[in-house]
Amino acid sequence: MKKVIASALCVVMATAMFAGCSKDSSKSDSKTINLWAFTDEIPGMADKYKELHPDFAYDFNVTVVATDNGGYQSAIDNALQAGGKDAPDIYAAEAAFVLKYTQGDMAQFAAAYEDLGIDVAGKTKEAEIAPYTIDIGTRPSDGKVVGLGYQATGGAMIYRASIAEDVFGTSDPAEISEIVGGGSGSWDKFFDAAAELRAKGYGIVSGDGDIWHSVENSASYGWVKDGKLQIAPEREAFLELSKELMDNDYHNDTQDWQEGWFADMNGTGSKGIFCFFGPAWLINYTMGENGPDTAGDWRVGVAPVGFFWGGTWVLASKYAAEADDAKKAAIADFISWITLDSSETGLQYLWANGLMNDAGTKDCVASGKVMAISDGSCDFLGGQNMFEYFVPANANASGARLTQYDETINNLFRDQVRQYTSGQKTKEQALDDFKSAVAEATGLEIA
Repeated sequence: MKKVIASALCVVMATAMFAGCSKDSSKSDSKTINLWAFTDEIPGMADKYKELHPDFAYDFNVTVVATDNGGYQSAIDNALQAGGKDAPDIYAAEAAFVLKYTQGDMAQFAAAYEDLGIDVAGKTKEAEIAPYTIDIGTRPSDGKVVGLGYQATGGAMIYRASIAEDVFGTSDPAEISEIVGGGSGSWDKFFDAAAELRAKGYGIVSGDGDIWHSVENSASYGWVKDGKLQIAPEREAFLELSKELMDNDYHNDTQDWQEGWFADMNGTGSKGIFCFFGPAWLINYTMGENGPDTAGDWRVGVAPVGFFWGGTWVLASKYAAEADDAKKAAIADFISWITLDSSETGLQYLWANGLMNDAGTKDCVASGKVMAISDGSCDFLGGQNMFEYFVPANANASGARLTQYDETINNLFRDQVRQYTSGQKTKEQALDDFKSAVAEATGLEIA
């Protein structure tokens, strides 16, 4: 899950032990589990796990490194390669780079779940774990699961009810979905709706990033095949979709994860914005935090193009699999509680039903069994049950388009798209410069 966090390269959060980036060598390794993450999300789960399991005999030594400028990947790579007592036992990877750790260059450092003593086949079946999360976490070299997620991140359209009423005369999710071409696989009706919104002084989205993830994760194929860069036609078409938004003043020309984007969530941008596109986590952890003035005015409908966005996978290192039996069992129990436990005391039930924090934040999870018994009603959405739309959206999630280079290549591509839509480059120049930048940054050949 993408969250806005500080860009400090190393923030170590101590669970009863540590401060700063120091290591306490006097602490017995056998009673310490080294946990690495890129936000405080999984460390928060560790706190909850210990609260629910007071007899748990281990302390979590938590290291949080922001993903900014590849900081987390660099740090975790170095730590895994170095090994030793400070090596990660458990570590997180998000969708933008997870394949590097489950299937790519760093996959050899991951322990198979079954080597920790986890009954992967039985528990994934029992919990009805979303198949795409299993596929992404399976290492091709031996066919073993080395990582699983806890979220399900199918995307939907999240729109302002008041703007819908003003422009279209209805805020009903089914009717609004039809107006924008929900589920059609086409952007035609979406841009028709954009023209109607613009006529009344509204933008349809905040910036082109709001449709990028729909385009990126619904493309015919990923960025890389046989070691060569390839550009799917849907991704190349994004240049023209972005330009149409810009040329017709259909947005506020913001960039996602920057202040203007957050302002539009709160209704304080230069013009009112109709919708954003994203999974349930976008509502819970981004819009909810940045849109207090518009809370209750949002609804969820079907996006024109099905997609998924984000997710976090939990891995154990090969060093964890080499630990003594008691420590290995403790690591396995914690990972299972996050990724495979479908009981009402498991992380996924607590996560889906807003029981992990005082705010009552709810989210879609990987367990179909949990989703079937969970309530997705949300005050931020005017009481709407968001699971009605997000659960079907998870059918659009697939790991087939992911590559280990996605974070780097996506950033390079979107930079060139902005230069094209702002008139700094022609489309041909932007594409040529994109290919050159990818070759330089990754060493990939150009198809």
